Amino acid sequence: MNKKLTFALFFIFITFLITNISFASYSTVTMSVVEEPVCTINIGENSKFEKKLVSKDLTNKEVTLQLKVTNEEISEKPTGEIVLVLDNSESMNHNTSTSEIRKKLVYNSAKTLITNLLKDNTQLKIGVVKFSTNTDSSKIGTLEDANLVSPLSNSVATLTSAIDNIQANGDMTDLEAGLEFGKTQFTSENNSKYLIVLTDGVPNVAINYDKFPYSDDVISKTKSKLQQLGNSNINIITMLTGIENEDANASRFAPNEADKTYKQIITEIFGTTQNPTAGQFYYITDDKIQGTVETIYNSLVSTDKTFKNLKIVDYFPKEIIDNFDFAYVSKANIGNISASIDKTNNSITWNIPELAVGQTATVQYKLRLKENFDSSIVDKIINTNEKVDITYTDYDGSTIDKTSNVTPKLKLVEPPTPVTPTPPTTPKKEVPSILPKAGLTTTIALIFISLTFVLFFAGKILMISKKIKK
Repeated sequence: MNKKLTFALFFIFITFLITNISFASYSTVTMSVVEEPVCTINIGENSKFEKKLVSKDLTNKEVTLQLKVTNEEISEKPTGEIVLVLDNSESMNHNTSTSEIRKKLVYNSAKTLITNLLKDNTQLKIGVVKFSTNTDSSKIGTLEDANLVSPLSNSVATLTSAIDNIQANGDMTDLEAGLEFGKTQFTSENNSKYLIVLTDGVPNVAINYDKFPYSDDVISKTKSKLQQLGNSNINIITMLTGIENEDANASRFAPNEADKTYKQIITEIFGTTQNPTAGQFYYITDDKIQGTVETIYNSLVSTDKTFKNLKIVDYFPKEIIDNFDFAYVSKANIGNISASIDKTNNSITWNIPELAVGQTATVQYKLRLKENFDSSIVDKIINTNEKVDITYTDYDGSTIDKTSNVTPKLKLVEPPTPVTPTPPTTPKKEVPSILPKAGLTTTIALIFISLTFVLFFAGKILMISKKIKK
């Protein structure tokens, strides 16, 4: 009977220890954030990666951290002076394959170009010139085949209103006059200068030409003017559209010249898109007008400052892996990230194929203390991560690697253990009034010690029982 009673008491005591002492530790330990530095890694000229603690629920012993990378690069717009040289020949009034009048397509694109270039840009001035041939036949083939629409200005309203008032009433196309007159609108200031030509016709007249449209004289004079301007540090950009039949014979207007098609004349004057006579040359159909003017705009602004192939690796210390549960709060809004912590190197990896100017990529995750945490981490400073490595391709094509070990820090603390007072006349060694509450290691130790005491006293009871029986 005494044996049964002894083992019953022993079993009840052990069960009490397992079910109460282990979990009491989790319920009494407190967690605090002792440091909240922001891990910052600069990328590019103005952009950065950040890892920081964004929220904390210390009652539930959890914190939320955020990884964020932002492309804050600045797309630099051109400075200096631009002169738009717009064709105002009668052919601009023709309908296009898009059922819109060509003048509307070209001029509206020009106005959009002006608006975009001058937006938040006080370092640029734009002027507008029109060209075709003079309505006074006695002035055809002179510089008066071109006229000023608006002098250099940085007022979008002034420039776009002036374009709206252009009449497409010229009989022929004197591009040389447009180029020469456009050049005269530049100041003598030492800055960047651009001539942007938007035209729908093959040049058939030039200044002081031989009176034959599309003649070799016209071809030679126009080409020479393009080359001259290109060699004088003026950036030439030309868009030619509206050529409905490039294989038609144009030299029927110049009987003294060898037969030439419009395509041949275009190539002799402007060259090709791949090998232009000067600057940039876009030879397009009417349906490509708007897209081509957008391309011209992009060629004027700085190189696209998109970061590519970003790889962000966030490494965790073993204390976090062993004692905290990991879970995402929000998914990565750009790119893809590891579904869980890779236990081979204790990390998560975030891959972002491209991050354009103005884009921000974020992801958040939560760390929560496990109930069976290791008591050895109590009273220690715990780093929430070990380091962060970043690799990315800069917009100039170079591959860059950076790292940081800055991290928020946590700490677990057990409340002070009450001590039972002892009588002053009988000095005794102070004994805790309650069992200390710690993690799994302490729990096991307590169970072992308790088991030892129970077995000892059980043995004593059995010995006494045997003596009584004797």
